[in-house]
Amino acid sequence: MTQITLPWIDADPEVRRGYRAKAIGGMVFLGVLCLLLGLAVGLKWNWLKWSDWGVLAAWLAVVGPTATGGVLLAGAVGVLFWRQIGRLLQWWYLAAILFFGTVIAVCLVVWANAALFRLIDDIARNEKFNTDAAVAILGGELSVREIYRGIEHFWFGYPFLAYLLYPLQSALVRDLIATGAILGFIGIIPGFGIWWERKVAGRIQSRLGPMRVGGWHGWAQSAADGIKLIFKEDLVPAGGDRILFRMAPYVALVPAVCLFLALPFSGSYVFRNLDVALIFILAMLGIEVVGVIMAGWASNNKWSVYGAMREACQMVSYEIPMGMALLIPVMMAGALNLTDIANAQAGGYWNWLIFANPWCFIAFFGYYTAALASCKRAPFDLPESESELVAGFLTEYSGFRWSIFFLAEYAAMFAVSGLAAILFLGGWMSPLPASWAFQAAEVGRLQWYHLLINGLFFEGPILFLLKAMFLFYVQIWIRWTLPRVRIDQVLYGCVQVLLPLMMAVLLGNTLWILLVDHLQIGFVVWLDRVLHWALVAIGTAMAGGMVGIAIYGYRNRLRLPGPLVIRHLPGA
Repeated sequence: MTQITLPWIDADPEVRRGYRAKAIGGMVFLGVLCLLLGLAVGLKWNWLKWSDWGVLAAWLAVVGPTATGGVLLAGAVGVLFWRQIGRLLQWWYLAAILFFGTVIAVCLVVWANAALFRLIDDIARNEKFNTDAAVAILGGELSVREIYRGIEHFWFGYPFLAYLLYPLQSALVRDLIATGAILGFIGIIPGFGIWWERKVAGRIQSRLGPMRVGGWHGWAQSAADGIKLIFKEDLVPAGGDRILFRMAPYVALVPAVCLFLALPFSGSYVFRNLDVALIFILAMLGIEVVGVIMAGWASNNKWSVYGAMREACQMVSYEIPMGMALLIPVMMAGALNLTDIANAQAGGYWNWLIFANPWCFIAFFGYYTAALASCKRAPFDLPESESELVAGFLTEYSGFRWSIFFLAEYAAMFAVSGLAAILFLGGWMSPLPASWAFQAAEVGRLQWYHLLINGLFFEGPILFLLKAMFLFYVQIWIRWTLPRVRIDQVLYGCVQVLLPLMMAVLLGNTLWILLVDHLQIGFVVWLDRVLHWALVAIGTAMAGGMVGIAIYGYRNRLRLPGPLVIRHLPGA
């Protein structure tokens, strides 16, 4: 990334150093000026006299300049000390701390937003503070003065905070904040997933993968590729349908984004807590194929059309067994609401639905197999089979539009992994016993560190992310382990293997629930408990075996590949 060249930048090193010095000076000057302006206006905030229209002035005169100044100063520091920052990021433990620290910080920011939303709602419900009949400009019932009285009672009183919190009572503003968070998360997942896939592929093939760009294990390779794709020429085939060709990537991306509108990350981290969230997510997964078909047809290329038709056959086939597999946890929990299904699995990993009975155990693997086909992942990546179809429906795409298809693919990979974690693996619930968590009855009022420990180890979005990313990793692992199968084998595996299996599982689970929960036949109830704990033991053994294999592989990483081993490059 540090060697990037642009046509409008002089290649002479001296000239480039001059540009760099001028850029740093300008950023520092403007940053300090904006910060001073924002702080000066913020500290002298008495001239608005609690006017609701002063909210706009508050954001334009204080928040805007202060945020702009902070960004400019941070950018100047990054440009000035990029060499030192690069050396620091080569230390693996610092990079790891920054990565995990960022994940925790993002979760805390979302939690803080939710806490502020609850604060505004509490003030609005309290007749002691909500005394005026006026309607706020953006929607809501509170004026700036009422918000100030409320935060002075519940929190601490600082007049300017009332202007900052005023827009948060609007449902539109809350949705815009949540949408920005979703889009930001969807932007991060492909960047991390592509880098991770390259590293996993490299390790499986006894090589290192990216090691140069950004320092520590080439962590900035995805960012460099993204910049490259933005500047690449966007080509449209001469004989293709220009409108459909340009629309197809966005038609494929929008359903992948909509998946996250109903996918909860914890009990309170969800955009819309829908009662039919599962049906909505399945509908969005089915719509994504329309973008692929449009791309193949509009390219006017036989390879692209073949790839699009394969995707249509594959998606239509595997949607049916996938839907049947997802009916199993719905039947067990008695709800379509994903939050209710996850909350029903609290108390320890032995309460997860994957271990509930043999039918749930089989349904998890049936769903995961169908999800691989839904996301066009190997061994079901026939729509873009490079060995036969050049690149399938992607053959004629280049630049930014080509990258949008991968953005949608990796977002869908995480979404189906998160859905599996919620329905079968306890969602955001910890594998540890619930009795180990801090309880208000035991320690009195829960302090912030009690809440932090409970959120990290017993119930919280980070646990959900860990489970979903593990299943995300398994998709990458399978791609670089199993060979690609033929299209006739893909359809045979669905119609004559997976579909009859899921039909039998659905019928078996229905009868099992009838015999155990309703008729309560003694022998069947006893068998249900025995099989449940047997599945728990199998799951424990599998998890322990995977950890043991990972430790053994790491300790013998230079010996196992034999003569193919490659050591780190100097300075990488």
